[in-house]
Amino acid sequence: MPLAKENIYTTDYIYSLPEGQRAELIDGVIYDMAPPNRLHQELVMNLSAEIRDYIKKNNGDCKVYPAPFAVFLNADNRNYVEPDISVICDKDKLNDKGCNGAPDWIIEIVSPSTKRIDYGIKLFKYRNAGVREYWIVNPLTRTVNVYDLITDECSDQYTFEDDIKVCIYDDFILNISELLK
Repeated sequence: MPLAKENIYTTDYIYSLPEGQRAELIDGVIYDMAPPNRLHQELVMNLSAEIRDYIKKNNGDCKVYPAPFAVFLNADNRNYVEPDISVICDKDKLNDKGCNGAPDWIIEIVSPSTKRIDYGIKLFKYRNAGVREYWIVNPLTRTVNVYDLITDECSDQYTFEDDIKVCIYDDFILNISELLK
């Protein structure tokens, strides 16, 4: 018996969603997004602020965008993601709709419902799209997986208590537990 064909969606579907309903689109497959919890939002807020402050202090050109912020990874209408935090250094990738192409650094705050997607599908997708650095912050295990997707030199797993070097900057260290005090 033949398998049923899976529907292939486009960004038109994303833009047709009712106000307040969020979803991501990866290779034409829809992934509904649950509302984030308080700790998730605290991590997004504090990490975004630290990154923004570091960039400003160092007269950097990169921009920090917390979710919801549209990222169109490929030059097609079958991929649309909303990373928890996107850092974009090439202003030519930015327009009023979001980012067209790969951000330089993406941070995802994992939850039980997004675990498979964040550790598997998105890691693969972000690497292939040209994202330079990808962090998966896991509040349940209090760990941070850092993926240096260009050289793999500073890829590692850390705890919230560790000082974590940001791969795309030479002198930027973050400590998650310090951000939660």
